Amino acid sequence: MGDDLERAVGVLGPLEGRVMRAVWTGTVGELFVVRDVAAVFPTLAYTTVMTTLRRLADKGLLVMTPRSGSKGHVYQANGGPAEFLAQASRREATAVIARYGTAALAAFVGELQALTPRQRQRLEELR
Repeated sequence: MGDDLERAVGVLGPLEGRVMRAVWTGTVGELFVVRDVAAVFPTLAYTTVMTTLRRLADKGLLVMTPRSGSKGHVYQANGGPAEFLAQASRREATAVIARYGTAALAAFVGELQALTPRQRQRLEELR
């Protein structure tokens, strides 16, 4: 998880990255509530933690489930760092192609041709 974790945290904003690091490393447990995350980050206001968790859920990084008999929610990760990176890179690639068209595709082909045999093998394994 090491390289993927660092890359994934780096893609996120500073606060979202800190929270997702705590989630992905199990610091807050598999299922957690706002209070659990607030305990890990005592210098943050409860409302800041609550807003951050909701935003992460809105972005699809967390699953937010209403707690029965309560206004609160239970959260859990919606995949790990590798899954997040795969989804984020697909979105980025789509945006680059939409912006630059065939020039972007030509650039991707050029990058693929420059891969080492080991990198090509790894790419095939990921398909």
